Amino acid sequence: MIRLFRAALCSAVLLALLAAVPAHAQKDTITFGSTNAASSNYALAVAMTKAIKKDLPNANVSMIETGASVDNIRRMTKKEIDFGLVMADTSLQAMHGVGPFKGKPVSDMAVLYVHDAAALQFAVRADAKVRNLTDLAGKRFSAGIRGSGAELLTREMFRVLKIEPNWVPGSISDAVEGVQNRQLVGYAKYGVGTGGLDATMRELLTSTPMQFVGFTEEQRKLVQAHVNGVDFMDIPANTIPGQPAALSPLVYATYSTRLSLMDDATAYAIAKAIYDHRQDLIDVFPHLKNFDFKAAALKTEQLGLKLHPGAKRFWESVH
Repeated sequence: MIRLFRAALCSAVLLALLAAVPAHAQKDTITFGSTNAASSNYALAVAMTKAIKKDLPNANVSMIETGASVDNIRRMTKKEIDFGLVMADTSLQAMHGVGPFKGKPVSDMAVLYVHDAAALQFAVRADAKVRNLTDLAGKRFSAGIRGSGAELLTREMFRVLKIEPNWVPGSISDAVEGVQNRQLVGYAKYGVGTGGLDATMRELLTSTPMQFVGFTEEQRKLVQAHVNGVDFMDIPANTIPGQPAALSPLVYATYSTRLSLMDDATAYAIAKAIYDHRQDLIDVFPHLKNFDFKAAALKTEQLGLKLHPGAKRFWESVH
């Protein structure tokens, strides 16, 4: 009888303990991937780390430098990181198993938050005799940071347009040095927001006259007919002093995870931390002062992306 009583008591205690533990406890160690340290978006990722730590003080939150979108997805498949910077178009390619993910789809990609809508800028030396995208055929050009969303999207769009530059892969530092040394005619890279100059472009302009090359209306229609997740906008005239407006691709910049990597409670907490402490991000990218974080996050579903259920619960609660 005593043994039965003890067994019953142990079972009751165990059940009580299990009931006290949340079904989906927040992760206590969170690692996320950003981009190349030379990019302005790296500084933004540092601010994100600060924001997340404020709401998850008991979690060990760390950010690491990576090759950006494609690299971050590959690191997630290896469980090296919990979430990371992924441009919307790259996430769609991963979900559908095309491009660099051909035959290896990552179908459970899920957005936590959108931190910007960024224009992909095509910048060339002013003396390179490049007046349109077609002029880049055969010329040494960097498609973006190796393994980044910019590189993936640039190569895909040029494939659609049947334009074949002499691609020179590498880091953003390699691209800047190549342009300065006149070994490259130019490079592609996401700017700051819808028209701001990235730190690399500001650096280049101190020594090298540069200009943007835009898409024609016909090229825009062709790209949008074949590449998912891409919109277009005009980089305003005089963004580079004296330069006209340039029609350029516009893509949502997300921080995304995989459903298999993150529970709802952690996803909710991260999304909430970014929104509640968005001033940390605005301090780095002032143009985000007028950015609608909620609308951008919810719009990703219209683009064919998945919004993590935990993050979606938070964004739908924002008023």
